Amino acid sequence: MSAKKDILLTPDPRLSQVCEPVTEINADIRKLAKRMLKDMYEADGCGLAAPQIGEMVRMVVVDCDYTDERGSENPYVLINPKIVKADGPMRSFSEGCLSFPGISVDIERPSHVIVHATNLDGDLMQYEAEGNLLAVCLQHEIDHLDGVTMVDHLPPLKRAQKLQECEQAIEQGARPGETTTD
Repeated sequence: MSAKKDILLTPDPRLSQVCEPVTEINADIRKLAKRMLKDMYEADGCGLAAPQIGEMVRMVVVDCDYTDERGSENPYVLINPKIVKADGPMRSFSEGCLSFPGISVDIERPSHVIVHATNLDGDLMQYEAEGNLLAVCLQHEIDHLDGVTMVDHLPPLKRAQKLQECEQAIEQGARPGETTTD
C-alpha cells in the first residue's frame, strides 16, 4: 500500500482517539516503524504518528532534516513519547498535516520542548528542541497520540472554516503532503 492510500484523512474517527502505550518493542513494532518512515518520506512529511495510519499505539516518527535534494535521512522513532517540558515564548507556525491535505493553519505553541521517549533499541532518550521545526513537529505528532489534531487548536469558527476547506480540497483530489499557505 502506498502512503497516499495508507494515511488516514479527516474525518476518520481514529484521529480523535487516545492511543495505547507500546508495552514491548518487538518485530511488529519494528515493522510498524519502518512502514511509518516509508509513508512519511513518500508523502514528503516531516513527522507521522501511528494513529495516522490506523495503528492506535503511542509511537511517532520524525525527520525534520530530510529533503529530496539531499537524499539524506535522519529519522527519529519515538515510542511512548512524553512532553516533560514545554515552555519559552509562544511561537506561531504555519502547520500542515498529512491527515488534513490541502490546508495549513497557524498555531501558537511553546517555542521550547523537552520530550522523553524510548527508541527502537529500548533506550530512554531525551529530545530537546527550541524555536525550530523540530519543536513544532514533536508537539504536533505527540498531540496525535492523545487524539488532538492541529485544527483542535483553533477557535470554533476558524476550525469549521479550515475543516470545510480541507473537505473541499480532498473532494478536488488533494492527497497527504499537499498543503496551502494560510
